[in-house]
Amino acid sequence: MNGEFLMAIELIAKEKGIKKETLIDAIDAALITAYKKNYGTAQNVKVSIDKETGEVEVFALKNVTEETENVLMEINIEDARKINKKYIVGDVAEIKVTPKDFGRIAAQTAKQVVVQRIREAERSIIYEEFINKEDEIVNGLVQRKEKSNVFIDLGKTEAILGPNEQTPGEIYNVNDRIKTYVIEVRKTTKGPQVLLSRTHPGLVKRLFELEVPEIKEGIVEIKNIAREAGARTKIAVYSHDENVDAVGACVGQRGQRVQLIVDELRGEKIDIIEWNSEAAIYVASALSPAKVINVRINKEENTANAIVSDSQLSLAIGKEGQNARLAAKLTGWKIDIKSESQIFNE
Repeated sequence: MNGEFLMAIELIAKEKGIKKETLIDAIDAALITAYKKNYGTAQNVKVSIDKETGEVEVFALKNVTEETENVLMEINIEDARKINKKYIVGDVAEIKVTPKDFGRIAAQTAKQVVVQRIREAERSIIYEEFINKEDEIVNGLVQRKEKSNVFIDLGKTEAILGPNEQTPGEIYNVNDRIKTYVIEVRKTTKGPQVLLSRTHPGLVKRLFELEVPEIKEGIVEIKNIAREAGARTKIAVYSHDENVDAVGACVGQRGQRVQLIVDELRGEKIDIIEWNSEAAIYVASALSPAKVINVRINKEENTANAIVSDSQLSLAIGKEGQNARLAAKLTGWKIDIKSESQIFNE
C-alpha cells in the first residue's frame, strides 16, 4: 500500500458515509488473517499501517519471561532487551516479522476489504431507507418474472412480489409501472430483501390517503377496510368535521378520486360507506349497495340479523356471498341476511 491508497480510503469513507477508522480497523484484522494464512503461523501478531506512507509492518507479540517454554508465544528477557532495553519480565514484546513480499499481499487484501465494506455500507443504507417505507406505497417497474415471483425494480434495489401477494387476474408485463405496498423489509447476507404486495388492504388505504387531501389532513378518517383483492373492497370512513361529507370527499367530484384508485387497482370495485358508532346503522350501510329495511343486533352472540326486501336479497348476499362476507369483515359482526318473505314464513 502507499499514501495514495490511504487518501483513496479517506475519500471513499466520506463518500459512502463509513468512518475511516472503521475501514482501517477492518483492514488491520484482514491483514493479520492474511499473514497467518500465507505464512502458516500461530503467533499472536499485530499490523501497523503508517498513516503517511501507507507502509505496512507486521509485529509478533511475545510475552517477556525469565525462561521460554513456547518460542512462538514467549521471549526471554535477554533477547527482549536486545530489541528494547526498557522491556521487563511481564511485558509484551513487539518483534518485527514483516515478510519481504507482504506489501503486495497487503495491498490486495486491503482492496478486498474496502470493496466488501463499501458493499456492506451500501446495503445498510438501502436497508435503512426501505425499513422506513414499510406499510407505505412505492412506485416500481416490473423487471422480470421467475417461477411465480415478480421482481420489481425500485431504483436502488430489487423487490419481490410473491405469488400470494399478487392480485388474482392481474398480469404483470416487463416494464409495466405499478404501485405496490411494502409489507416487510428483511436483512439478509445478500443485502436487504423488500417484500411487496398488491393484495394488502393497506394498499387501498394508502391510495386513498394519496388521492383524498381530507384524509391526509385528518378531517376524514379511514376506520376499517375489508378487501378481496381483484374483486371488491369495502372501506368505512368517518368525518371529524360535520361540514365535510366523508363519503363525498373520498368519491370526489364526479367520482374522479375513487376512479383513480379503481384504475390503479385495475377495475376492482370499491364500496365507500360511512362508519357509525351505532352497530345497526353501520351494518346496514356495510351491506351497500343493497338497501336494508332493518337490522337487529345481538351483542351477546355478536350477531346482526339484517332484513331486506325480496328483490334486494341476492344483492345483499352478493355473488358467492361476497357482499355479506365483506360486510361482516368490515363491521366485525356475524351477519345473517333474510328477506321479508323468509321472515313472514317463519
